Amino acid sequence: MATRQHKVQTQTGRAAVQIFTVNDRLNQILIEHLHPTAWRAKPPGKARPIAAIFTHIHNVRTKWVRLTAPHLKVPVQLNRARCTPQQACAGLAESAARCVEMLAEALGDGGGRIEKFCRDGWARPWPVGLEMLCYMLAHEAHHRGQVCMLAHQLGYPLPKKVAWGMWDWEKLWKECGWFGGPGQD
Repeated sequence: MATRQHKVQTQTGRAAVQIFTVNDRLNQILIEHLHPTAWRAKPPGKARPIAAIFTHIHNVRTKWVRLTAPHLKVPVQLNRARCTPQQACAGLAESAARCVEMLAEALGDGGGRIEKFCRDGWARPWPVGLEMLCYMLAHEAHHRGQVCMLAHQLGYPLPKKVAWGMWDWEKLWKECGWFGGPGQD
């Protein structure tokens, strides 16, 4: 029984690493294809600019790492008022790498070093599990949806190839270096 459970944990950890890596690739693609004017444009209503959304994603990741896996190097936070698309891409790549390390330890073969997922200082910690990954993905998918909607509302919709490409996980999987596709080694 213990051997089987260990094997499942390792498979889960590997899948979590792959899924979060593809998730970050989606963020990078959006920034790469976003019209430069849309980055700082004032959105309608009280919405935050696209630059602030991407810095928020990065800064929340740093909080997750700091609270959940303080033994990992916590990336520097980004300034939403001054962050450029290039700085956001670099920051997101670094925070994604730390989140991947955290997920690998928590859901893979980390030996129990990470026992709880701390979303925020005010929230009750959760035991590590797939809920941790799902929460992280839901947070980022929510904000990607905001970015796509705001870009469209600002008059700079993403190219159709990019918008539809977010759903081509087999291609994204390959871009990230895994040739079997989701669910395959």
